[in-house]
Amino acid sequence: MNVRGFSAAAIAAGVRKQGRLDLGLIHSAVPAVTAGVFTTNLVKAAPLIIDMERLKQGMSRAILVNSGCANACTGEAGRLAALQTGAMAAQALNIPESMVQLASTGVIGEQLNVAAFAQAMPELAKALAPEGFPSVAQAMMTTDTRPKMVEKSVEIGGVAVNFLGLAKGAGMIMPNMATMLGFVVTDARIGFPELHRALIGGVERSFNRITVDGDTSTNDMVLVMANGLAENPWIDDKAAAHFALFQTTLQAVLRDLALMIVADGEGATKFITIRVSGAKEAEDAHRIARAVANSNLVKTAFFGEDANWGRIIAAIGRSGVRFNPEKVDIAFNDVTLVRDGQAVGGDAEERAGRVLREKEITVGITLQDGKADEEVYTCDLSLDYVKINADYRS
Repeated sequence: MNVRGFSAAAIAAGVRKQGRLDLGLIHSAVPAVTAGVFTTNLVKAAPLIIDMERLKQGMSRAILVNSGCANACTGEAGRLAALQTGAMAAQALNIPESMVQLASTGVIGEQLNVAAFAQAMPELAKALAPEGFPSVAQAMMTTDTRPKMVEKSVEIGGVAVNFLGLAKGAGMIMPNMATMLGFVVTDARIGFPELHRALIGGVERSFNRITVDGDTSTNDMVLVMANGLAENPWIDDKAAAHFALFQTTLQAVLRDLALMIVADGEGATKFITIRVSGAKEAEDAHRIARAVANSNLVKTAFFGEDANWGRIIAAIGRSGVRFNPEKVDIAFNDVTLVRDGQAVGGDAEERAGRVLREKEITVGITLQDGKADEEVYTCDLSLDYVKINADYRS
């Protein structure tokens, strides 16, 4: 599926290593309304600082993304390098520099190889094509084992509006927003306030509901570009029904990408949903779910297929949420292990152990304290996670 007016390409530029796709470019034929959400980490990479300033205009034409070097903690030299690479892309595309958004991912503290960008840029721009997005998804990868791409379409006012999303991420995943790179292009015609509102809401229900290792990175962002070439009826504050359709579809794209990241968590062998229900407030449910999802003891128990529910209730207890421990129920899929804060007994733990052999597991936590519920998505913590991160720079 093509998104009207958008093209993409990727090239093996040798930003850090030779012989692998590591530089990607996304381009809109016309100026696109653009909204972004960025990491809350106080340490931000040079591209993010530039992007956040450029996005005040609410428009862009291109995204230039590289892997292999994060261009973070690189000082003034790193900032100038980012500006140089953006200028190269702008010149190759014949667009203003301010219309180029920049994204980098990789090793922190290393200076960007600007010469590699200069040598690759003419060929990269020449290769732009509507079918080039899969190669960009591959060029964004670091420890990812597979590229992540989602396509969706929705009819708004009798017109088909298309969406295409890319993401990278496998480690340093604990958005607060965001912890990875995510790009969505759409040919929808929508105003900036509505696009920004849809993105914020969509991120909150997708990327802000996942965690791999509890680490928030320095380079993380989600960008959405909407160039209007679908020529659907305007989506603005007077078109609530059209906005709802747009928001729902965008959220579905973001959620699919987020779940792909969890499923591809570094060294992961299991995809785990932490579902908390019966809380007083949604925020209480979210805090409890995240406390359990971020517990290394819980995650290693899942890797070892050990139905150690004590680690789960201990994580609930340190979440900072007030609840009655004597009303807590815990289940793995459809096997209840704990009722009213105590072990069910019998063969429950044996049956729960069989559940843990599966690749997808839901931990159900019921507080019996209200009607609010939330979900957070995570994975187990394996020996391979340690191995991957022990020699990441090599």
